[in-house]
Amino acid sequence: MAPNSQTSLNEGKYAIPITTNDLEHQQTLDQNEFDYSKRSQWLRAAVLGANDGLISTASLMMGVGAVKEDIKAMILTGFAGLVAGACSMAIGEFVSVYSQLDIEVAQMKRDNKNKQKTLEHVAEDGDSEGDNEKESLPNPLQAAAASALAFSVGAMVPLLAASFIREYKVRLGVVAAAVSLALVLFGWLGAKLGKAPIMRSMMRVLVGGWMAMAITFGLTKLIGSSGL
Repeated sequence: MAPNSQTSLNEGKYAIPITTNDLEHQQTLDQNEFDYSKRSQWLRAAVLGANDGLISTASLMMGVGAVKEDIKAMILTGFAGLVAGACSMAIGEFVSVYSQLDIEVAQMKRDNKNKQKTLEHVAEDGDSEGDNEKESLPNPLQAAAASALAFSVGAMVPLLAASFIREYKVRLGVVAAAVSLALVLFGWLGAKLGKAPIMRSMMRVLVGGWMAMAITFGLTKLIGSSGL
């Protein structure tokens, strides 16, 4: 009797009742954590895309501004950079995410085959789980549109800053100031979303943007003055 009593006591000691409410609560917590992580990744990608559009378009405009004082040439260059960059970002993101989609779909099919071999009653559970997996799959068109939109938003900053200023030197200064302010904002957003040091992130983005504009301006000025 003693061993049986000890066994029942051990079983009673380690048996932890789990109710349906506990399971639902845990599933809700997991879902909220997943949703937050997914939103954070999308927002961070949008900030990076906008930062790319800001720096590349501003650098193009500053490069043309180094050799041409005409506002029309500067605006047309910036607009061409916006369109080309947005299309490039959209196509690149579409191809990348579509490749990821193919990989995840192939992995899902392999997992479903393994489940069918190992589980006896997979039919009912497999349908609902399959629907959840399909909902979590990446959308190439959505990713492409988001990348193009984010790039365009960033590229609009130097375009708008230069559109209404005729004076050459003032226009260059206003573009540089507007881009610098936007770089600080994007650096702050990227740091908040990535939980990184804010000041270090802002300075890194700001200095990087300044270097890109300065190098483009300097090299274009050098090539333009050489008569090529």
